[in-house]
Amino acid sequence: MPSFKPVVAVLRGLDVLRAVNDTHAATVGSIHAATGLDKATIVRMLETLEHGGYVVRSGKRGTYAPAGRTLQLSQGYDLHKRLQAAADPILAAFRRRVGWPSDLAICERDEMMVVQTSREQGPLHLNRRPGYRAPVLVTSMGRAYLAFCAEKTRQAILDRLAMKAEGGSLDLPRIEAMLAEVRVRGFAVMDDTYSASEYENLVWAMAVPVMDGPFACAALNIMMLRSAVSFEAAISQFLEPLRETAAQVAEAIRAEGGIPDFHTAS
Repeated sequence: MPSFKPVVAVLRGLDVLRAVNDTHAATVGSIHAATGLDKATIVRMLETLEHGGYVVRSGKRGTYAPAGRTLQLSQGYDLHKRLQAAADPILAAFRRRVGWPSDLAICERDEMMVVQTSREQGPLHLNRRPGYRAPVLVTSMGRAYLAFCAEKTRQAILDRLAMKAEGGSLDLPRIEAMLAEVRVRGFAVMDDTYSASEYENLVWAMAVPVMDGPFACAALNIMMLRSAVSFEAAISQFLEPLRETAAQVAEAIRAEGGIPDFHTAS
């Protein structure tokens, strides 16, 4: 348990920096949409980050972009690089085999973080580069991971999500029913509402857990056009190759020393 309350201003500043980093040409309006912070707070945070050398402002366009100093923030973190190197040839081979792109993601606190993707290697190009964070409860990767991770980890994730949820609670019976179905099937699919909001219902995804012993350490998906691949076709054509690829990724992750516990239950 922490010995003090978090410094809210610091967390807000980091939220703003993350929003700038995600878009590379952020405006106060786009940051407001991404973070929900009021615009006066956003302006103060941007000016502070600019003073510190972490963002730069374009006077002509009024947009903000990450500055070179942001690179210093990640110099001590190399897990994603090791996982990228290990998974890249496996995901590339899977892409050639099935013709559709995939993402590998690990759980970091209460989000799924993409560590490698094969989306840029073909015509289905979507803005999901490594480092992108996806919600756990509505994405196929999040659901696959949550269903098969350790109980302690799952409870910690749900507790964090409950603290963020409106009213401070989640519909746990509905969530548990969904996760039980994922366990029976052995795979998860993207929530339809999320597909509509993020991809205009054009894209859907199926994911399986990447297992380290009895529990999931990551998740692997396959992204498909809804008009081209039905649910039944995906199951018959791609589920087994996806599982085989996940097993290969699991072996590669083990060879890299596994994934530290602080990425999940901390």
